[in-house]
Amino acid sequence: MSMKDRIAREAGSHVVPAVASGYVRAVLDRAIDGVGPLRPVVETAGAKLAAHGGDVEKAVAALVRSHTSLAGLQGFVTNLGGLALAAATVPANVVGVTLVQCHLVAGIAHLRGYDLADPRVRNAVLAVMLGEDTVKEMIRKRSLPSSPMALATSPVHDPVLDERIAKEVTAELVGRTIGRRALMLAGKRVPLLGGAVGAGADGFGTWQVGRYAQAELKDRRIRRS
Repeated sequence: MSMKDRIAREAGSHVVPAVASGYVRAVLDRAIDGVGPLRPVVETAGAKLAAHGGDVEKAVAALVRSHTSLAGLQGFVTNLGGLALAAATVPANVVGVTLVQCHLVAGIAHLRGYDLADPRVRNAVLAVMLGEDTVKEMIRKRSLPSSPMALATSPVHDPVLDERIAKEVTAELVGRTIGRRALMLAGKRVPLLGGAVGAGADGFGTWQVGRYAQAELKDRRIRRS
């Protein structure tokens, strides 16, 4: 993790009390059940699977592409406001990105054979959203017991871990938003540039999350010969 990312994350940790850490659990629930333009995860994943002839990996790749585009679109919309609206759009941006990314990772998990009703799987979904580098650092510091894949397949559910992961994800997501806020503020001085910055950052961040989910959440479906 770079010094800039570390500073942003620390700043995010101070904002977390204002942006309740429990909100990320509520957002995950809404993302899985469907909200706004996002249909329930099971429906979206099923539609992708049907569109690709039952090929799970093609459906997963399609989910990553569609959600990357969607994240870029919401980033563009929430960052179009002028300088006076900047403070108000940051929380909207955090929620928007969180919804899209939760929906994406949960969709990949579902296609790969994980039970989204399982709290261990939900912890794994949130852990994926921290990103590979952050997860490795947290494991090294023993603030996270293991990788997302290991969390999802743990023999037992640890309720204490639920709150810890929720706080970490909230701090990380808020920190990322704060970390690029200066760049967005500069962009807002030029018409449409702020939107372009938001679209690029959110789209790329979502693509990274999708790629990590693809690599981490191994296929658990039962294959029949």
